[in-house]
Amino acid sequence: MAVPLSSAKFHTSILTQSLPSSSSRSFSVGKRFCCSSSSTSMEHHESKFKEFPYASVPHRELMVELVSTVENRLGESLLPCTLPSHVQYFENESATAHASLYVRSGNSSSQVDFILGSWVHCNLPTGGALNITSLSVYLRPSTDAPNFLIEVIQSSPTTLILILDLPPRKDLVQHPDYLKTFYEETQLDKQRQLLEKLPEVKPYFSSSLYIRALVSPSAILVSIETDPSQAIRIDEIIQDHISPVAKVMLDTWLNLCACTERRLTDDESKDLAKRDQIIKNKTIEIDLESSFPRLFGQQVANQVLGVLREIYNS
Repeated sequence: MAVPLSSAKFHTSILTQSLPSSSSRSFSVGKRFCCSSSSTSMEHHESKFKEFPYASVPHRELMVELVSTVENRLGESLLPCTLPSHVQYFENESATAHASLYVRSGNSSSQVDFILGSWVHCNLPTGGALNITSLSVYLRPSTDAPNFLIEVIQSSPTTLILILDLPPRKDLVQHPDYLKTFYEETQLDKQRQLLEKLPEVKPYFSSSLYIRALVSPSAILVSIETDPSQAIRIDEIIQDHISPVAKVMLDTWLNLCACTERRLTDDESKDLAKRDQIIKNKTIEIDLESSFPRLFGQQVANQVLGVLREIYNS
């Protein structure tokens, strides 16, 4: 599942926040928002999401640390998770597919629209199981900065797909300063190069051309396969290689995107909101509407998708 640009998905949500209009276009970095570096004092429901019950220890520790880093850094700018219990955790009738969702919206003064985390566990007909974990953070059209996305897809103890990116929200050809600010000067491509030095790592190509068009030039889309006799090697790669890279990219995103203001004109913000909405609608249309009923049955799918649509259209 995952509701980001996962194995075949992207989602973005919008909640327009008014900013002083400007007669000139500006892509320069403005003031920094006050993003707390300490733990939020806000009490919120700890859902089953944070247990990551089907992930290996290194995999679980990575996801928990990324979620905690986002929540601690954004602090009280995030509202509590208010998803109904039947959406925070759900399964199919035969209990062969399980999933959990976690959503926290930004408050009215935050540039963050919402954070969305998920995990899915599904038994495979051939034996074994498919496990997917994801975390994505979406910004409002008061800023044009990229969103954040990570998804880890594991279909066996020795195979893994990693999708890690700061998906752009503007055309990089029309806006070369955007490319320079978020992808060239940050040297994010070096993180991909670090992973691709490993012999077990190969490029991953989504079967969806639409998805390929959404990722950034520095996106990490790789498949990892280890020798069947060395299943522990996957966990070593997660702990020693994927985890450091993911933390660098998340830290870059927090500093440069979530906690830095980029002034937009009213027209720019409106155009960005339209683009975000198109991508959001496509996520439901091309992925979730087909995969959810197949995994969880139509009744459960309708309940979960109904809540997600409300979130996406709020």
